[in-house]
Amino acid sequence: MKKISGVYSAPRPHWVGDGFPVRSMFSYDSHGAPMSPFLLLDHAGPANFEPANRPRGVGQHPHRGFETVTIVYEGEVAHRDSTGAGGLIGPGDVQWMTAASGILHEEFHSQAFTEKGGALEMVQLWVNLPAKDKMANPGYQTLLDADIPSVDLPEDAGRVRVIAGEYQGHKGPARTFTPMDVLDVRLHQGSTAGFDTRDGYTVALVVLHGTVMVNGDTVVRGGQFVLFHRDGQGIEVEANSDATMLLLSGEPIEEPIAGYGPFVMNSQVEIEQAINDFRSGHFGEIPA
Repeated sequence: MKKISGVYSAPRPHWVGDGFPVRSMFSYDSHGAPMSPFLLLDHAGPANFEPANRPRGVGQHPHRGFETVTIVYEGEVAHRDSTGAGGLIGPGDVQWMTAASGILHEEFHSQAFTEKGGALEMVQLWVNLPAKDKMANPGYQTLLDADIPSVDLPEDAGRVRVIAGEYQGHKGPARTFTPMDVLDVRLHQGSTAGFDTRDGYTVALVVLHGTVMVNGDTVVRGGQFVLFHRDGQGIEVEANSDATMLLLSGEPIEEPIAGYGPFVMNSQVEIEQAINDFRSGHFGEIPA
């Protein structure tokens, strides 16, 4: 099995805009190369919002050089961007946005959720792009819950939704630039599950809710993630309570990371170019 490199706890939560109270489980500032190709993961909520007249969220902002993956557990989020794409994602749905050469977008609570109020919980994962693809055309994938394979674990242990990559012969709908698996895992209390992972790949298990025992000797609780050494080919997880987790596995991108806010490139020169391009209006406009 893969040996555990470390267990890490999320810092105190902070607000993104006025609609998303998040904990940054990891970022390229805190973990960098060992987490490649994954750059950042924010866990928003769960939080309850009162009914309102104006949607809360994050207004127009740019990205370049990577992809954002938004997974909704509760609530409903509306998206619009400068490619003309947009729409709503609700519980179980995933938004996979490729910023690449540059995109402007905005994310708000949907109008229906705003008027009704209720619980909101979601995750946003940033996935790096290799240098050769950082200036590719931006794009957008809406992955609805009904289109994401859900695989029952043996002995009624739980289930795995395959967002990207493959699990037990089931392929996820997301198109990716580099090989990776993004698995939404639910494990029932008292159950154990093993996961085959590729030798040489980055592997991390993010625990959003519950408490689990990993590889028979390490306890990981909600708000923590465990990072594994790249050598080896499997991990084992036992749930001490009902658990919700993300299992991330990917081929490392062995390239420098230069980041500044919403831009992630390979050099400071490219960051400065991204800032200049944004200020010059090269990222386009979000249609009215």
